[in-house]
Amino acid sequence: MSDVRRCVILAGGTGGAKLAAGMQDVLDSGLSVVANTADDIEIAGVDVSPDPDLVTYWLSGQIDERRGWGIKDDSFTVFDRLVALGLPDWFRLSDRDLATCLYRRIFVSEGGRRTDAQAQIARALGARAAVLPMSEDPVRTRVRTPDGWRDLQRYLVAEHAGAPVEGIELDGIAEATPTPEVLAAIAGADAIVIGPSNPVISIGPIVSMPRVRDAMAAAEAPVVAVSPYVAGQVVKGPTDLFMQAVGRPSTAAGVASLYEGLIDGMVCDPEDPDPAPEGIRVFSAPTLMEGRAGRRSLAERTLEFASTLRTG
Repeated sequence: MSDVRRCVILAGGTGGAKLAAGMQDVLDSGLSVVANTADDIEIAGVDVSPDPDLVTYWLSGQIDERRGWGIKDDSFTVFDRLVALGLPDWFRLSDRDLATCLYRRIFVSEGGRRTDAQAQIARALGARAAVLPMSEDPVRTRVRTPDGWRDLQRYLVAEHAGAPVEGIELDGIAEATPTPEVLAAIAGADAIVIGPSNPVISIGPIVSMPRVRDAMAAAEAPVVAVSPYVAGQVVKGPTDLFMQAVGRPSTAAGVASLYEGLIDGMVCDPEDPDPAPEGIRVFSAPTLMEGRAGRRSLAERTLEFASTLRTG
């Protein structure tokens, strides 16, 4: 039984968002999700923040689970009309997703903070956990392929991650600072969890901010990472490409090496054939997260593991 009442989870794409949904079922408003903003993009004149919105849609039960992104049962009427008028169609936004992004653009243009806009979006959609963008400062992940540099979303969505990754840079990271809400959530947490999102492009930007690393190191709470590998494989996304690009093996141990000095333990899938990380505590639990019950089960077991690190 876990004694964790307040938890922070660092999340980016689907894996982290799914685990956050499971943790919300356990902790309700005791959960804060620090979401990556380094793959934000402007499309059709609106501010698209894919990871905070993905997290919010999972937390509110509005996610299209079949696609793994966007809002279930939504239409594309407005975007299809924009394409018919001449807008490029490589990054599609459904109608209600477009409304979220338009609201954010209006909120910020009137002097509001992205953090407060995301809080209002989460409240309005019924999420109980707090969704915290990692920073108010713009950070953009760029990828170098044999054809040169391009923004991350163009590489992932328009080009379907079809070329090898030769380099990665975080434009703006040197000037970026975490928000007060992010720092307060970390300082007040009973447990800090690094979700099973892509460790390079989803978690990497968050922990690349020195003040986040310092806050995690100073926190009394244990830090637990959840491996993104299920039976040695990534369920979704180009994690292997990015692990190769940073010179790390595509294994749980390779991921743990990216978090060296940050984590006290790691949750790994029992069917993973690769050697477990060394030098930290390792807990075995199924990481696939099938359905709501699977998400909650992994959340409960992760929090129970964190509790043992708190007491021992």
